[in-house]
Amino acid sequence: MPPRAPDPRDAALAQLSLFDAAPAPAPAATPATAPPPAAAPPRPARPARPAAPAGLASTPPARAPATPPHLAPTEFRHPQANRELRLDGHLVAYALRRSRRRSIGFVVGTEGLSVNAPRWVGQGDIDAALRDKAGWILRKLGEQRDRARRLQAARVEWRDGTTLPFLGETLVVVLDPRTRGAQLQPGAPTADGAAAADGRAAQATLQGVPHRLLHVGLPQHATPAQIRDAVQAWLQRQARQVFEERCRLYAERLGVRVARLSLSSAQTRWGSASASGAIRLHWRLIHFGLATIDYVVAHELAHLREMNHSPRFWDVVRSVLPDYERAKDGLRQAVLPVFD
Repeated sequence: MPPRAPDPRDAALAQLSLFDAAPAPAPAATPATAPPPAAAPPRPARPARPAAPAGLASTPPARAPATPPHLAPTEFRHPQANRELRLDGHLVAYALRRSRRRSIGFVVGTEGLSVNAPRWVGQGDIDAALRDKAGWILRKLGEQRDRARRLQAARVEWRDGTTLPFLGETLVVVLDPRTRGAQLQPGAPTADGAAAADGRAAQATLQGVPHRLLHVGLPQHATPAQIRDAVQAWLQRQARQVFEERCRLYAERLGVRVARLSLSSAQTRWGSASASGAIRLHWRLIHFGLATIDYVVAHELAHLREMNHSPRFWDVVRSVLPDYERAKDGLRQAVLPVFD
């Protein structure tokens, strides 16, 4: 049962899950629901409005906690909003859709709050249900906004001096037409804080920060697409080399045999394992440090002994990675650099 990876182009993916049994465009979750008033009389049907994208949904607790104290009064507006309400001082403009259902459902996605309600439930009852879950709604809206900002910050600008993560360190791209292909060079800072190699613009922004320089054989006027393709091809070659090494190491420790290793670009899985011994690993794991890569490798190889997520399976993982929970939690919160 393979781990799942996010689509780095889709801001709706808020977390990474390693334990779902099947892939999905976004982590499955149950929308919050609130029962409608039992005595409410039937009302004339209203025309259904276009539904907002479902995005992510989470199940709130029975009693919504108080509004997070760090969340200053702000506005959350869905692009298809047709109703708005103040929740604990925050203006929430949401998309309301009427449908043939028996309860009121809330979904918080990257675009904001969307509400699905029975056609006969009054607006006052809908607003009352939203106020009852105000703490949960505001917390999820804040989390989605924070994640959108993180994704925007992770967007790579393909130019000379751009940076991206590689094996948990900062990789600086240097366009150098004298270089054949792409070559990695150490970029350890010198005593005065400047990079030892000619990192150009990167020197001014990464003084004193451990990093590596990737010299790419392209001219300064290379297009973003050319730079991206050259760097991506190099990363994929590095991924295969690193994954083969880590698979050999952990296969020996676990007493299993890897019949075939291949790279994956799946949008929803970090890796997969089959009973035949075939292992697939997402090439973008190369952005993470070895501790994270080792966890996914050990996770997949453990499936060659236990094709499930039973306690026995986790005992197998723990036998080679006693502190695997730390890497698992870090992977869940990870945001990949966005390649356009």
